[in-house]
Parts: sequence; C-alpha cells; structure tokens
Amino acid sequence: MSVLLKPAERLREPFIYANSPAAIARFPYPFDQDKYMYGVNIEPHLPGPKGSTTEHPLDIDEHYLAEVEERRLVLERDPHRFDSLPHMHLHQWDTLELVMESFSAGYPDLFELHRTGDRWTWINKPLGLEDSFVFGDDSTLPRAPADYILRQVQGDFVIMDQRDGDLYADAGMVTGPADWTLAFDLGMSFKEWHGPVPLAHEIGVFDRALNYLLQLRIGHPVRRLNWTMTINPRMDTSPETYPAWGPDRTTLTPDNIAGLLHLRVELQSLFRLPRSNGVVFSVRTYLASLAELVTNPVWAKRTRRVLQSLPPELADYKGLTRYRDTAIAWLAQFDDGE
Repeated sequence: MSVLLKPAERLREPFIYANSPAAIARFPYPFDQDKYMYGVNIEPHLPGPKGSTTEHPLDIDEHYLAEVEERRLVLERDPHRFDSLPHMHLHQWDTLELVMESFSAGYPDLFELHRTGDRWTWINKPLGLEDSFVFGDDSTLPRAPADYILRQVQGDFVIMDQRDGDLYADAGMVTGPADWTLAFDLGMSFKEWHGPVPLAHEIGVFDRALNYLLQLRIGHPVRRLNWTMTINPRMDTSPETYPAWGPDRTTLTPDNIAGLLHLRVELQSLFRLPRSNGVVFSVRTYLASLAELVTNPVWAKRTRRVLQSLPPELADYKGLTRYRDTAIAWLAQFDDGE
C-alpha cells in the first residue's frame, strides 16, 4: 500500500498536526469494551488487514516526515537519547537488518535494500538517502548501526539483551516517550524497567510477561497496545523536557479540550533477533485528539466510559487526574447510554 506523506507538520510549538480521515480510520483504538480492564494483552504480531497499522511488522504512516524531523531535533539537543552498552554491537546490526527488511518489503515505493553478500545498499527515498556499506563493519556507516537506522523510523526502540534468565534494556533510541527515559533505564532488568507501573506487579503481570518473552522465537514477533493521554500533539514527553510539557496540564478547559487533549496509543512490538538472540522492543506512538476520536460514535462513547472506570492509581500514574473529569464531561454529549 502506498503511503501519502504529509510534508509540513510540527510536533512542537507552534504545533501543526492533524490526522486525515484515512489516518483516523486506521488509528489503533485500544479499548475493546466499555470499561477499563488491565492485562498483558500480548498477541502474535501477525499481518493485519491491508492498510492497518499492523499490516507490516513496522508501520509507516502519513506523519513519517514530521516524526523523523522531530527525532532529529531531539537528538541534536540531546545525543544521549541514543545509547548502547559495549556488548550490544551485534544486536545493533540485527536491528538494522530488521528495519531495512521490513521497510523495503512493506513499502517498496519508499525504501529499497540491495544485497550482494555482505555488501548492502540502502535507499530511503523520503529522506533522500542512498548509502552502501559492508554488513557488520561499523566503519562503513556514518554512525553506529542502530543510531543510523533508528533515525529513519517512527517510534522508539529499546534493544534488550537476554542473559541469566532475564531481559536487560542495554541499548536503544528513545526520543518520544510517555514520561520515561532511556538515560535512567539503560541496563535495567525487565521488571526494574517497569517498576513504576502500579497494580501490575501485585497481580503478577510482569512475571508472566517476562516468562512469555523469554520464549519468544525468531520469526514469531508479538505485540500489545498501551495507552495514555497527552496535551497537544507532542511526542517528546520525557522527564528531560518536563518544563516544556508539564505545565500543559493546567491549560485545558471545557472550551479547548477537544482539540488539545490527545489519546496516545503505543503499538508495542517485540522481535527476537537472529544473531545476538536479543529482543527488540518497538514502541510506535499514534496520537488522535478528542475531536478526531468522536468522529467514530463507538469510540466517542467508549472513551468516556473507560475514563470513568479507570482506577485512581492508574489515572494518577498516567497523569490524567487533573483533567479526567473535564474530558468525561465533554465526552458526555456523545454518550446516549446505549
């Protein structure tokens, strides 16, 4: 499927961002019932319907250029948003191969990969890149392998090393997180990394998730959806930039909430890497304003009901407490009780 890329968007002030009707139709709405239910919700990452966000292993959409430019600006200000521990060299090359194979197979009109043994040529048409290199030889690329390729994707990536019966977040590029940072989490075990999440540890969610992921097989990726909410179409809501986005929570009113408050959905995919035996954790973020969501009548009603049933601990963890009642009140006009 050909993707029409929007050329002029901006994911920081002054914001310029909107979803086309096609983008709203393919939005990965995360709620399958009218009340909030907590669960791991991991499923096989099988190809979804044509045009959906899961049609290909890694998704490209109309916001590609804006998100790649936002990533460039974040890395220009803070190069440490990419980091890798010394033993992750092979994991990086595995990740580069995963991205190049997925993009060139799924979007041949935008990306090409040509291979003659270890001599590869990568063509990224939207960014005007054409680079030839020797696979496995860092000196033939302008940057470290993961640093090079992850600048060309939408979404954040954490590359995990598997050892001692655990998964460790030992490399990655994280420029658009929902209030977490690779600088703090680098080197953490799976459960240390997810330590701040309330309720889940008490019911054993992460024990089960870790056991499941340790058995992940090559060629059998898995996925899940996660969600929160963000004021303005801002990708970078990291602790490093809290002074820029934290005060946004005080700006919402009944008159502006429809355009400013966005449902932020993460399509989280996990892939076993063939050479290093590591696991790549891809966090692909999608944003839709309340005004865009209510164009779907089911989503309009369901979003209100989910927010009403959200446990206080999770509302606080997701940063929704200050404006949840305002959102529920605004959405009430679309809920006929059916």
